[in-house]
This record gives sequence, structure tokens and C-alpha cells, in this order.
Amino acid sequence: MNSLLETNLYDVRGKVLICGTCLSKMQPKAYEKLATKMDTVLTFCLEKEHMNMAITKICGILSTGKVTSLTFASVNRSPHCTQLHYIKHEIMRVMNPKELPNIENVILKDDKEYVIDDGTIELSKDFVQLSTIEKKKNRS
Repeated sequence: MNSLLETNLYDVRGKVLICGTCLSKMQPKAYEKLATKMDTVLTFCLEKEHMNMAITKICGILSTGKVTSLTFASVNRSPHCTQLHYIKHEIMRVMNPKELPNIENVILKDDKEYVIDDGTIELSKDFVQLSTIEKKKNRS
């Protein structure tokens, strides 16, 4: 595993996994199974670094044209790692979606892999909005 921010963007190619730095310790079996399918594994800690740093770096990596697929993976229920799954949407706003490889979001929980679709990611953003939760709570 190499740090996303400390890796030369021209060295990244093939099937790429970007995951939280704690994933291999917290979900070792599921992590190992997922990582073995990848050509490149990069880590990023959203408790330490801002999401925008990752977005900029990943856009640079994708612009080389060497990445065939990109998977974001994290543990479940981490407010920091949840942000990792918001990066896909931000990349698609910056770059031409037609020129991007397949991008997937995965949660590892109980040594299992759960693919999370775009609708679920967008819904989670709604729940991050405390005003939305407060409105729903007060209607009940």
C-alpha cells in the first residue's frame, strides 16, 4: 500500500483501489480479497487530509489515461471515510464523465464487500444535512 498523496501520478495504472488507511487493519480478510484483484492500492486518510487534496490528485491520475477502473473502499459508519465515497461525484463534475473509467464505491463490513450505488451515496449526503433530519424528525 502506498499513500495517494505521496505517489507519482504517472506510476498509477490498471485497476486502482483507493481506501482508507485503517481498512486493512479493521477488515483484514475482506481487504485482502479486494486488494488482490487490483493492480494498484493507494491509501488516503480523511481524518488527516482534506478531501479536495484527494480530488485534485485523483483527477491528475485519471488524466494520464492509464487507469482502467477505480474503486473507493472504506469501513462502515465512519464519518470521515464516508467522504471518500463523495469523491466520485466531484471527479465527474471536474472531468468529462465519458472519458472516465468505471468508478465504484465499496464498503467492507463483517469481512464482506458491499457495492454502494450512486443513489445511496447521494441519499447519504441528504442525511448529512442536519436540517433535513430535523425537518423529518419534526414531521413525525
